[in-house]
Amino acid sequence: MKQTFTVLTALLQIALGVLYAADPPPNPSVTVAITDNRVLNYHLMHPGGASVPGDPNAAFYLDGVYHLHYILGHPWGKKRSFSYVHVTSPDMLRWTWQATKLQPSFTGHGMYSGTGFLTREGKPAVIYHGAGSARNQIAIARDRRLSAWDKPYVVDVRKADGTKAIIKHWDPDCFIIGDTYYAISGDENPPLLKSTDLKKWTYVGNFLRHQLPGVTIGEDISCPNFFRLGDKWMLLCISHMVGCRYYLGEWDAEAEQFVPEQHGRMNWRREEQSIWGQPPWRVDCFAPESVLTPDGRRVMWAWCATHGMTDGTMNRQTIQSLPRELSLPDDGILRIKPLRELETLRHDGVTLSDIKIGKVAGEVLRHGVPAAEKIATLSGDAAEVRITIAREQAARKLFGFTLFADGKASGLPILFRPETGTLRVGTAEAPFSIDALPAGEDVTLRIFIDKYMVEVFANDRQAMIGRHADYLGQVSLGAFTVGAPTTLKRVEIWKLTPTNQGFLEAQQRRIWEPQTD
Repeated sequence: MKQTFTVLTALLQIALGVLYAADPPPNPSVTVAITDNRVLNYHLMHPGGASVPGDPNAAFYLDGVYHLHYILGHPWGKKRSFSYVHVTSPDMLRWTWQATKLQPSFTGHGMYSGTGFLTREGKPAVIYHGAGSARNQIAIARDRRLSAWDKPYVVDVRKADGTKAIIKHWDPDCFIIGDTYYAISGDENPPLLKSTDLKKWTYVGNFLRHQLPGVTIGEDISCPNFFRLGDKWMLLCISHMVGCRYYLGEWDAEAEQFVPEQHGRMNWRREEQSIWGQPPWRVDCFAPESVLTPDGRRVMWAWCATHGMTDGTMNRQTIQSLPRELSLPDDGILRIKPLRELETLRHDGVTLSDIKIGKVAGEVLRHGVPAAEKIATLSGDAAEVRITIAREQAARKLFGFTLFADGKASGLPILFRPETGTLRVGTAEAPFSIDALPAGEDVTLRIFIDKYMVEVFANDRQAMIGRHADYLGQVSLGAFTVGAPTTLKRVEIWKLTPTNQGFLEAQQRRIWEPQTD
């Protein structure tokens, strides 16, 4: 019992920012120069230098505009606190920075993670943890531009008999089922609350009916986002120790409880990282947030928490993943697709067909790859590569590709491992078995290159994030195969138009800066 209490206490400390304080972000009022080779082309990133932590929060689609917030750590008075930086976009790619409204000078406390939702009357609202307040809070916008907010108020939770309910307060989410507001708060099994007016909250009980195999004891549910997906419910969340993950299952309306049926992960450890634990932030996919588009797509972002350069100067920057479309077709397998609007950035496309990789490697090193055959030169540092391999060519083969290769055993490897049923990007491996694909379905990789950032999508069933600091001047795309030759059915390459004009403007016009006293 004592050991369990210790684990839960540690998780609570993590969620309430003890680790933030142990590794505090630098003062953002001191300009940190971001040289051109570190400014990404089409990923959303903070324009003001140091910005840890960086969780995306409170996403909305309102009157033709997408709104997203992300956490910014900064001085406030004689202490350190957190604000929600507000960005807007017509397409989730081209972002404009707005004046920061949700900040300690207005709320009286800092802004830790939460989510955005619409009230039954259609008003935008946020539920979040008030850093320093020890309580979860709700704030309701005064307009649909999110240019002004009512003062936040505490989520006051009572038992059915009206006495105060003792729960842990961190990382809440709010959702509506029927005419009832429900909210959860972070924990290994989050407490579930309900309300009819967003003011009076009643404690219901445990949110999860049960836990699933593969979830380690001690994994908290934080940064939660609960929504319908296909004919199931999805809980998108993190555990602080392991990163982004999700549950799929049913909502038991009578018991008022989530019944999880599947659990999956969206973050995988790299070989150089610890097996369990931090210090922050040794995760590539962290703190997810999602929004429902007007055409019914569920789109998520995640904070890419460790994607820095080799000198460490980018490790404290806020960089968000590419927007990902989540869907759940009838086969019950989660699909993760790159945002379809990314296709509008393509230009100067090149298609190569029937490329035979005939040089067969005899060894794949633990931290490297064989010298690959060069199959293309990538022009520029913003590109999409789509590679299609016929199923019969890919079956049972260990083969892959290299980006940024210099003709030797170097670069960023992307390879399929049939003996482990995994996809490897850099030194991280995620579950992906070619053998598990439906018969006749070709293997398709979509690779997005944005300078040192790389995102890989495999058959819309798996997505991984990679990075390679030594990208400058390395423009080669190579391929290698082990055991037998492999023919690539098609390789398509496009340049991608940068979407970072708003970022460049926000570097100069720092409207997003919160008050520091």
